[in-house]
Amino acid sequence: MAIDQSRAIIELLYHVSREVATALDLRTVLQRVVYETIINVGGERGSIVVLDDHGNPVDATIVYGKQFHEHTTQQIRDTVDRGLAGWVIRNRKAVLVDDTSKDERWLRRPDDAIEKTGAKSAMCVPLLARERLVGVLTLVHSSPHAFHPEHLELMQAIADQAGIAVLNGRLYAESQRQARVMTALAEGAKTINASLQLDEVLQRITDQTMQALQVEMVAIGLIDQERGDLVFKAAAGIGAKDILGGRSPLAMGIIGMVLREGRGVVIPMVDKDKRVTTTDLLLPGARTQAIAAVPIQAREQTIGILQVVNPKARTFDSDALLVLAGIGSLAGTSIQNAQLYERLQIAHQDYRDLFEDSIDPILITTFQGQIVEANRQAAMLSGYSPMDLKAMTIDQLHEVNWNRTGLEFEHLRTSETQSYESTLYRKDARKMPIEVYVRATRFEDTDSLQWILRDITERKDLDALREDLTAMIYHDLRSPLANIVSSLDILSGMLPRDETIASLLEIANQSTSRIQRLISSLLDINRLEAGHIIVDQQAIDTVILIGEAREAVRYAAESRQQVIKMDISDTLPRIWVDPDMVRRVFINLLENAIKFTPTYGVIEIGADLEGDKVLCWVKDNGPGIAPADQDRVFEKFTRLKKEGITSGLGVGLAFCRLAVQGHGGQIWIDSELGKGARFNLTLPVANAGSL
Repeated sequence: MAIDQSRAIIELLYHVSREVATALDLRTVLQRVVYETIINVGGERGSIVVLDDHGNPVDATIVYGKQFHEHTTQQIRDTVDRGLAGWVIRNRKAVLVDDTSKDERWLRRPDDAIEKTGAKSAMCVPLLARERLVGVLTLVHSSPHAFHPEHLELMQAIADQAGIAVLNGRLYAESQRQARVMTALAEGAKTINASLQLDEVLQRITDQTMQALQVEMVAIGLIDQERGDLVFKAAAGIGAKDILGGRSPLAMGIIGMVLREGRGVVIPMVDKDKRVTTTDLLLPGARTQAIAAVPIQAREQTIGILQVVNPKARTFDSDALLVLAGIGSLAGTSIQNAQLYERLQIAHQDYRDLFEDSIDPILITTFQGQIVEANRQAAMLSGYSPMDLKAMTIDQLHEVNWNRTGLEFEHLRTSETQSYESTLYRKDARKMPIEVYVRATRFEDTDSLQWILRDITERKDLDALREDLTAMIYHDLRSPLANIVSSLDILSGMLPRDETIASLLEIANQSTSRIQRLISSLLDINRLEAGHIIVDQQAIDTVILIGEAREAVRYAAESRQQVIKMDISDTLPRIWVDPDMVRRVFINLLENAIKFTPTYGVIEIGADLEGDKVLCWVKDNGPGIAPADQDRVFEKFTRLKKEGITSGLGVGLAFCRLAVQGHGGQIWIDSELGKGARFNLTLPVANAGSL
């Protein structure tokens, strides 16, 4: 009899093992295990809860007779936390309860009341696979004392056979879940990243979320940094149009929690969660059962929120938050890329507008000189249409100064701007004088050159008039002035020695000397600009030249009660210069200092040896010269506007620079506004070979 019973048990276990092993789908495996247990052990209902490696419930099945019943996540958690199944999980022991009304391990529900189903009997056993607890199996009978120890042993034997099948089913379900998640995220990434237009990106995100999670509504809110709140930029589903443009405070409800903590949340029952506020409901008047929300992050910063409402299956599945978080992560990068692209497009359009509306003619070329873009001013100046210009190279349009640019524009590889004067070849065959400014730039993600061409016809015409005037002054005044000088010399010998007469003659001589110096400077400027070298050089004592220059301006300084101090080294060598020309340089610098130094001011002129040069300087305590003007003052006909001061013709300092450079020296200014100016120049030392 015992042999027959053992054989029956073995056949039963084989049958159970075969039934549960022929399926991989976890839900099917669970249903078969419970169903086979009810049939072969007895009982009216059964349930099985599947656990993950951390002991947390991941799935369950409930069977009443031959009917499978739905359950909620909360029901499973309650059973595991406070019910008989929880005791078995914690102790990893099987248990038989004869009367559930007398056992505290049984979780009493409203249905267990005496006037309803009343007391029951129950058995609960652990499901083990390779010593890992993978679940717990429970059988319930509506009558107390319906089960015996033999039933518990048989149920445990079935559970032992089913453990591996449940583990395999759980692993299979996890792999299937991961595959679904990865597929959803891969499809999401492909779809979301298919555009760089912000509105289209947002719409793709909402559409993909709707498709992946099967919900009634999706909304995307982005943080408005200026106003400090959340504005909903995109929505899909029921009431989407009413959501767009809506705003929500950053610190309230579920939205505030998600933004603040930087993690997602699922609210399965909105009406029972006190954290939910009206702002979380998106449409307060609509029916909202469940909410899930995740932060949208980019570069470790939260920029918004992705929120879904009411899954069509009534509850969010276990993958919902994972999928939503994955889409939110993709969304952050895509939104930020779209925002950057949008800003780039705006900046590009602004540049195009500035390019077209500029008052300067502008051309863009490659580093090979091919014109790729030209604004309307460039077309007007050249007479060519923009299409004509794009078929030309820059050297076909104007005479390039290759010394400034390099034969292959290599001098323009730096960020410095090169400028030079040139000639523009217009379409009507006219030649136009222009000033060219060229520098390296980036145009449409390509290293390019930007050329600005400015018409200087009027300036050239004015320069020509000035040159004509200069020539007229020189040729027409030189001879009469020489006669005046001769006449003054004769008069000084003929007139009686009288202090008044001598003073008048001295003033006349000083004035004529000044005119002679101006005429000589104009002549020297023309010669030096033409490239003539200085030939009348000789060795001369610097002290002598400076003393003569000081004496020449003595009357002008005394008339303004100014003092001219000399600071000259005792061991100064002689210099190799044209004495008359350098004397006029010192006189011009002293007259300039006298003009800009206040009454009773102090002017200093000095010299010292510096290397193989003699460094000379003229220092005043006038208003000073701005840094932007310190090079410009040496340009011909340039006159700085100083209140109450006449600036002259603008040739004195131009002559000084040309004269000093003609001797191989340099001239520059050290000055700060309000602290005077110091004009420095270097002159060559006379060596043994030049004596």
